[in-house]
Amino acid sequence: MFFRKNPFGGQYTIFCGLDEVLKYLAHFKFSATDIEYLKSTDSLSQCEDGFFDDYLANLDCSEVSVRSMKQGSIAFPRVPLLVISGPLGVTQLLETALLNLVNFPSLLATNASRMVEAARVTTVNGKAPSCLEFGLRRAQGPDGGFTASKYAIVGGFDATAHVLAGKLLGVPIRGTHAHSFVMSFSSLDEVKGMTVNKKGTSDAVELLPLVIKYRKSFGNHWQKTHDGELAAFISYGIAFPDGFLCLIDTYDTVSIGLKNFILVALALNDIGYVPRGVRLDSGDLAALSLKCSKVFKDLAKQTKRDFFKNLDIVASNNINESTLDAMNKNGHAISVFGIGTHLVTCQAQPALGCVYKLVQLNNISRIKLSNDLVKVLIPSCKNVYRLYGKDGWPIGDLMVDSEEPEPTIDSRIMCRNPYKKKDYISVKPCRVEKLHTVVWDKNKGVTIDIPSVDESKKYVLEQKKAMLPGVIALKNPKEHKVYVSDKLFEELHRMWNSCQQV
Repeated sequence: MFFRKNPFGGQYTIFCGLDEVLKYLAHFKFSATDIEYLKSTDSLSQCEDGFFDDYLANLDCSEVSVRSMKQGSIAFPRVPLLVISGPLGVTQLLETALLNLVNFPSLLATNASRMVEAARVTTVNGKAPSCLEFGLRRAQGPDGGFTASKYAIVGGFDATAHVLAGKLLGVPIRGTHAHSFVMSFSSLDEVKGMTVNKKGTSDAVELLPLVIKYRKSFGNHWQKTHDGELAAFISYGIAFPDGFLCLIDTYDTVSIGLKNFILVALALNDIGYVPRGVRLDSGDLAALSLKCSKVFKDLAKQTKRDFFKNLDIVASNNINESTLDAMNKNGHAISVFGIGTHLVTCQAQPALGCVYKLVQLNNISRIKLSNDLVKVLIPSCKNVYRLYGKDGWPIGDLMVDSEEPEPTIDSRIMCRNPYKKKDYISVKPCRVEKLHTVVWDKNKGVTIDIPSVDESKKYVLEQKKAMLPGVIALKNPKEHKVYVSDKLFEELHRMWNSCQQV
């Protein structure tokens, strides 16, 4: 299993889905109801009873072996992600499921990784912005939503608003209240008498009088902020005094929402709480964030409340790689990005395009030819190695026939472009890394500890740091070369030429 082109116009892909593949292999079996259904279909009506009752009924993955890259690996075109060996019948039946289990997770993790890179080009208050996954409502159904939440975290996102994903995966959850919450309030009378305990004590304090005190102290132009929104913020502050972060664009972001947040924030701070910040969900997010930031900085001086300097400004609403790039160029004060639709649906590219090809049968190489050069298959079962130079950076990936000896740091290695005879280099690597390990053994089943989401996320970060920065770059990225050995090159062109002669 491999892909032919990196997604999103980039030069790298993050391999994910191995955990799902191993679960699938462990449970692969045709149930009695599966077989009864297949017997009833017109397409299979002519099959012998033995096909169903003897073959399918006893089919599992006990004769299959799988080698794989590590989950979270940086992968490149034509390099196998998985190498599946076993009886032809069962390995063909695995094709569609394995492609499904790898394609979307790898695409999603790569998309998330790129958005994290784009978000963190600039810093706000000395820190790189956080990225939160907000995409469940726009995802392709609940399964697509859960998968997106999972692999967004693996790709580098900090948390998700998908609470079930938080529960099942043990990942951080973060979010804010809804516009409908704000709109459900219409009068300050609705929060009269509502109290919150002073921080660290059992002393109950009514919040409304404190808020009204500040509203009067700021002058006449603060008296006409929307009472319903102010009541909503008071209610929210009472319910979540340690997590007070308000969505402020229900009516008007700066002249109403921002002011109402400030009034409640001051009141909460009087009784020992530190407000968290505001969320922007419409309008010119960059410009609005700068306005909010200026107001907060001015208030920090005016009120001598340092918490205003450190408030988060969260931005959401159709954020993608392009909008992140534009905001970085124009300047912004956003410390947290909530990214949904463009992340979980991968709108910039809807599919990765992994393919699953037969490269060897009964120890004889197989090839698929095409007028489209990128679709010409490199035959034979392969081992793959990442070669590193003396500067510590990768030189490229080298595919060799599985029968060839492992390249070593003591020998000079010929690395060839598989499709161009005159394109090759000779290298003496300082380090050689084997990219595949056995993850499913036909006798033992799963042979590795299935990585957690957090372990996979950490490995993605390690992999990105190990790559030349130009390969990870969003703009004008540098290609990571994929080579073949002399033996694979000769086998490819021998088979290519013999087929053309026919």
